[in-house]
Amino acid sequence: MKLSIQTHGDGPAIVLIHGMGSAATAWKPIIPALAKVFKVITLDLPGHGNTPFSPMQSMDPTSLAKLVHKNLQDLGINEFDLVANSLGGWISFEMAVINPSSVRSITALAPAGLWLTPFSSRYPGEVALRVMANGVEKIAPSLLNYNWAKKIGFETVSPRWKELSYEICLDATTAMAKSTGYFPAWDALLGKRFDKQIASDIPITIIFGDSDHTLPEKTCQERSLAPSHAKWVILPETGHAPMWDSPNEVLPEIFATTKINQ
Repeated sequence: MKLSIQTHGDGPAIVLIHGMGSAATAWKPIIPALAKVFKVITLDLPGHGNTPFSPMQSMDPTSLAKLVHKNLQDLGINEFDLVANSLGGWISFEMAVINPSSVRSITALAPAGLWLTPFSSRYPGEVALRVMANGVEKIAPSLLNYNWAKKIGFETVSPRWKELSYEICLDATTAMAKSTGYFPAWDALLGKRFDKQIASDIPITIIFGDSDHTLPEKTCQERSLAPSHAKWVILPETGHAPMWDSPNEVLPEIFATTKINQ
């Protein structure tokens, strides 16, 4: 299956992998800074953004990791750094397990999969969010001019929802509304968690926000499941999308993890 892929800038390859119900547009806040140093590669997972959903494509993190790697190989990109959010973070871990020689480093922002007790059903709140986004997509461009609408859509995602730009909110609403792969991805991770080993010579930084209500600390940030050599960072006043809330803190961590000078 061919993924929709975009590139920005020139230099060593860095691949950005979005989360469930999101799209490549989620990375806009940090792409300009990264593109000054890297060849930034963004992609849309199946049934997200501009990549259509295919019922023939398995949506579990391991299968998606293989799919992303195959698409990168087809572009002649055999070595790369990874920056990934939520489900994308889990996918990035699987990519390092399957093809360790290709992955130079991982910066995982609020990665999924680090829970002792796997989910047995979909999050009710997440289901409601998907339905709501689908219902308001056509009127979102107008609604998002109002703080009350912005609060409804983003208060649980970001403690700094008032500061989020109109573009970020509109992109996120559109991505969620279009994400035909959302529920298949949810169902494919039920009963699973990440508990594999990643080579210790792959630098890893894991970043969570102190206000992540999507993957909360008590149940979804289990350090014993993370690679033992990983650096663990908690950012203040930050939710489930650290690249939105704290881009100025996330970028230095990416550069430090990749060992690339700005």
